[in-house]
Amino acid sequence: MKTATSKPHRHPITKPPDELAFLMTASDTERLRELDRAHVWHPFTAMLEYGKEETPVIVGGDGFELIDSDGRRYLDGHSSLWCNVHGHRVPAIDEAIRQQLDRVAHSTLLGLAGEPSIELAAQLVDRVPGSLPHVFYSDSGATAVEAVLKIAWQFHRQKPQPEARDLFVSLSGAYHGDTIGSVSLGDIDAFHATYRGLLFHRLTVPAPFAYRHPPEHDATSWLRFCEEELERVLMVHADRIAGFVIEPLVQGAAGLLVHPQGYLRRVRELTRRIGALLIADEVAVGFGRTGSLFACQQEAVAPDILCLAKGLTGGYLPLAATLTTEAVYAAFLDVPEAGRTFYHGHTYTGNALGCAAALASLRLIDTTNVIDNVRINSLRLAERLSGFSARCPYAGDIRQKGVMVGIELVRDRVTKAPFPADKRIGHQITLAARRRGVVIRPLGDVIVLMPAPAMPAALIERLCDVVFESIEDVLARSG
Repeated sequence: MKTATSKPHRHPITKPPDELAFLMTASDTERLRELDRAHVWHPFTAMLEYGKEETPVIVGGDGFELIDSDGRRYLDGHSSLWCNVHGHRVPAIDEAIRQQLDRVAHSTLLGLAGEPSIELAAQLVDRVPGSLPHVFYSDSGATAVEAVLKIAWQFHRQKPQPEARDLFVSLSGAYHGDTIGSVSLGDIDAFHATYRGLLFHRLTVPAPFAYRHPPEHDATSWLRFCEEELERVLMVHADRIAGFVIEPLVQGAAGLLVHPQGYLRRVRELTRRIGALLIADEVAVGFGRTGSLFACQQEAVAPDILCLAKGLTGGYLPLAATLTTEAVYAAFLDVPEAGRTFYHGHTYTGNALGCAAALASLRLIDTTNVIDNVRINSLRLAERLSGFSARCPYAGDIRQKGVMVGIELVRDRVTKAPFPADKRIGHQITLAARRRGVVIRPLGDVIVLMPAPAMPAALIERLCDVVFESIEDVLARSG
């Protein structure tokens, strides 16, 4: 494990920290841990077990590493929950935020305009697939999706030939956030079963993912069935479907499920045929992670609505954007008394600091060849993953798109039988990697590698070395 005195591999665009300023005494660290256990309710965390663990208290960042209060370093192997793009303490983004602070930190967009939000909207419109000239800001992926649901619902009732379309379609295993509307679109019982009584009805089509399939199918017939069922469901409910919400190419929280080439394009064809909106949730897959700036670009698909968040600010500040077409936007235009206004918004909509960070991040994506870096690292990851799959009998399925990787571990590779849930294999591997100086977060027993798009090749190698060693160590001890 690296210590505060070791020499880290630092990306040239990041700034070295004053590490002495981060260090704390053991008593200070323990005080923080006690306060954490007493007061902080962590998201998606089994708090009873969490309270028994000695969790690092992160106090600093350095390039692609995090530093805890004891001076220990950890490679950020999940991009601080899939949002960091360029690393930590990036001078260009830091300076952009400082300059904006010298002007104004926040001013509402309700009835007023803001310079950074205007500039960012123009930049996004120039970059996204298709023609999506109108940008609605919010503050997270879930709120971007929540806005989409209301926009789509209202659009169909206010378009030139109004329709009372009342259904949304999503994939099995879908995850689109944790607000009530976005949860309704979801299909992960471990996350959402408790709230079923609060949720609206939606249609589900099977995810086109063949590693696990019903016994009456093989991989080929299952994928064929998924496409047939997609068309059947959309045709049966053609006049009621308001929108189809999809994570293009990869379903993230479902376990890094990679869709076959052409599936997204087929969804686009069918939604256009029935007059439903195609809503692309690129919260997780956007900003280079799949190998292109936006995942939709890989199949030349232009959605009707696009949701962005996570990497939008380079992983610095909470900001989201929902972009839509001229046709959708026009349905909301009329005199105020007509009641066609979109009555939706957030206090920090279009926050100036977040928009300034996002503008700086977009400039860096261009000037530091981030997309090329992703493509190079994708090949490096594929090679390392192939070697690991060949030697690890518990690697049931390894899925990759760009620098998004999921390693599904199974007790038996032939039957695909999972490990018992109480073993918490994924969590044990997380702890083992942390002891070796790498931070990751699994999805059950799917070990996720999510390096920042700008991460250098040497750190990709280190991430693989530590994660593979941690997997083998834990599984050897588990018998």
